[in-house]
Amino acid sequence: MYLLENTLRPYAWGSETAIAELLGRVPSGGPEAELWVGAHPDSPSQAVLEDGTRQNLDQLIASGPERALGPEVVQSFGDRLPFLLKVLAAAAPLSLQVHPSSAQAAAGFAAENVAGVPADAPHRNYRDGFHKPEMILALTPFEALCGFRPVAEAAGVFERLISAVTESGAPAPQLLTDVVSDLTGSSPQDALRSAFTRLLTGGEAAAQASEAVAAAVASAPGREAATVRELSAHYPADPGVLVALLLNRVSLSPGQAIYLPAGNVHAYLSGLGIEVMAASDNVLRGGLTPKHIDVPELLRTVVFEPVSVPAVEVRHTGLGQELYCPPFEEFALQRLELRMGSDSMASADVPLAQNGPVLVLAVSGSIVLDSPRGDLIVPRGSSAFVPANEAPVMVKLAVGTGPDTDQDDDGALAFAVTLAG
Repeated sequence: MYLLENTLRPYAWGSETAIAELLGRVPSGGPEAELWVGAHPDSPSQAVLEDGTRQNLDQLIASGPERALGPEVVQSFGDRLPFLLKVLAAAAPLSLQVHPSSAQAAAGFAAENVAGVPADAPHRNYRDGFHKPEMILALTPFEALCGFRPVAEAAGVFERLISAVTESGAPAPQLLTDVVSDLTGSSPQDALRSAFTRLLTGGEAAAQASEAVAAAVASAPGREAATVRELSAHYPADPGVLVALLLNRVSLSPGQAIYLPAGNVHAYLSGLGIEVMAASDNVLRGGLTPKHIDVPELLRTVVFEPVSVPAVEVRHTGLGQELYCPPFEEFALQRLELRMGSDSMASADVPLAQNGPVLVLAVSGSIVLDSPRGDLIVPRGSSAFVPANEAPVMVKLAVGTGPDTDQDDDGALAFAVTLAG
């Protein structure tokens, strides 16, 4: 087992304090958006070896893939860790985005390689050849947009926007009227495709409509008006403000989770969470961003179907495990809460869910990973990689004295990611 040192991504939308407060360290002074824990080649964690030296986790795995991943994982996914763990802290909305399917990612990545598009080019769509299904578990109240709402409901939203604009004394933008027509004149799939395409390709008309709506609902009640104000404050005149109103608005309480399959248009708006995904960095954007937007490729990727909110319910096992298992083979998430007993001894140990390799992150208190090969203390704010050949592992509350075992409260909270069982 190895302690890890991880990369912090300072995207502009990140919180300056949330990740630091969660992990018990001093803030960096700038935005801290994502902490990457894993072996993705763009930002691999570094494993601390026995002699104190560091090695990139992807290189460590490649040096002995069957030991690190297990033969079944190697057979299914090759010599790469199939999942990635992130701590995500959004102080401002992220871009509207969608992730490709496995076939789309493989084909798109190969085509851009053949075309000679540089790997780090801003206009590149596919950073690797893999899909990126994901899940977010809220640690604080968390706001998101996720999937298309029912078509009739979306049409009603745009009809109310038209009324709000006209009641403010301004003429109703023709584009809004056209969107209502799109949403009421055909099958749900065709209606959503037409409305979505019209807004994204509307150019100046879409920008003016976004501005008109934002002005009209500046003090209006209701959730849609609040969404418009929130997004317009960060992205004025962006057509993505109107695209967002085609989507479900989701409010998660701590402990609640949703999953995002390929083709699901979504955006995280605010909050702190644990994000788990297949190990990919493929994102196709559709608004609320200064970054590259490839509308034709986006339209080939989006699944134009209304969906209910894809919630992930926690599953409690007879072993004291709390598991979040979305319908993806690449990962499952375990929440590990350990508390001190009344006699100052740790409560019952919890077995680590292990289906091959595991990533572990301690966010409160310190824990001990206890395997037949030895123990590893994981202090608060630290993470670890557990190879497949280190099994079984029990997770214990670290008790005692010293900087590695001091507890700030009466227990510890950690998260672990492994493959779906």
